[in-house]
Amino acid sequence: MSGTLSPREVFQQLLEGITAGRFAELAELYAEDAVVETVFEPVGPRRIEGRPALKERFAAVAANSPIELTATEVVVRETDDPEVIVAEWNYQVHHRVTGRDFETANIQVLRVRDGLIVGSRDFHDHLALVVAGGDLPQLVAALEPAVTGTSPRT
Repeated sequence: MSGTLSPREVFQQLLEGITAGRFAELAELYAEDAVVETVFEPVGPRRIEGRPALKERFAAVAANSPIELTATEVVVRETDDPEVIVAEWNYQVHHRVTGRDFETANIQVLRVRDGLIVGSRDFHDHLALVVAGGDLPQLVAALEPAVTGTSPRT
């Protein structure tokens, strides 16, 4: 990936890689010390630091994701900071296991420096993905200890 890409161009490459399922390539869009915050992630890490950790995360998604994504209604807004853009879009989602088709909303605030993502705050509708996969009971069970302060049931 070239160091001359604009934030908008980097986001476009990221979105194209995600929708094409090319997860192995995505970590190369991030700086070595990048920080990604998935603000609405219900379980799992909400903060991932560094390209190696992102590479692991993308590999896990590639190995386990039962969904196909198509991006629609993509709007990229420039900000008064030339390194920062705000992207809004929807995913048309097909869940290969349940056969459900649905739409999810997304917002991403990206900071791109020298053609690489150095920071990202991602606001994705994770709950829609959980519901579509029929995984709501598992999510509730995973969240219950955090809410009640008890140990998870076995």
